[in-house]
Amino acid sequence: MGRGGRRAVDATVGGGGHAELLRSAGAQVLAVDRDPQALAAAQARLGDRDVTYLHASFASPQAIAAVQAFRPDRILLDLGVSSHQLDDSSRGFTFRPGAPLDMRMTPGEGITAADVLNTSTEAALTDLFKNQADEPRARALARIVIRRRQHEPFLTSDDFVNAIREALGARSGPPDFAACSSVAHRGERRRRAAGARAAGAARRARAGRPHRRDHVPLGEDRRVKNEFRDWAKSCICPPRQPICTCRGTRSVALLSKKGVTATAPEVAANPRARSAKLRAFETVDGR
Repeated sequence: MGRGGRRAVDATVGGGGHAELLRSAGAQVLAVDRDPQALAAAQARLGDRDVTYLHASFASPQAIAAVQAFRPDRILLDLGVSSHQLDDSSRGFTFRPGAPLDMRMTPGEGITAADVLNTSTEAALTDLFKNQADEPRARALARIVIRRRQHEPFLTSDDFVNAIREALGARSGPPDFAACSSVAHRGERRRRAAGARAAGAARRARAGRPHRRDHVPLGEDRRVKNEFRDWAKSCICPPRQPICTCRGTRSVALLSKKGVTATAPEVAANPRARSAKLRAFETVDGR
């Protein structure tokens, strides 16, 4: 048990930075990550004092059961790609020339970003680019991907960058590649709503602990934002429905309505923080 009896979940733990802060604040930490390299890095940094490690996806039944058994006071969901994954070209998350289009969170498991680009229908690609990367020219990019793969399959970052530049013109470049790839093509391509489902699991997993706080820092946070807003409403029935038939009470109190972003000095110190947002809620009414 950590000092003060606090219990916190860190998912995903990544290199252990957040877990280290949570532990220094007196918490016992459940560190969850599906990337074995990340778990190894976190364990090398933190050791085993007041930290329990779990190799699993944060949205998996295994992780949800572990969180429920752990009975945390706080849950932190850091849903972005880690710096280690970006810096290791062999993992295929980077837009550096020649990097493989891999992007799997667990190396060797599941389909790759190349698989998605080479096999998805135009409608599926359009949906990915539009709804996951917020790309206004999603349909044009999807069509170019379909046309290009008929001649040569997508294998490396260069292949995708060239498709993006053809579709988006002069405004394209590394940021566009990073958005389309890291948002739309990370490891678990078929689980688009994993962030919202995991946040929902976090809310349900409180297992009787009142006033637990949950924090979600991420760049692509629209789904999570909408889920949080729904949970904070006392009624989610259609506006013209005369009698409330939903839950009739709110589940959470929002602690950050607009999301907290990094300050200019923080971005200067860590440019990768520029797209991150912190959203937080506290459970209420014994839910």
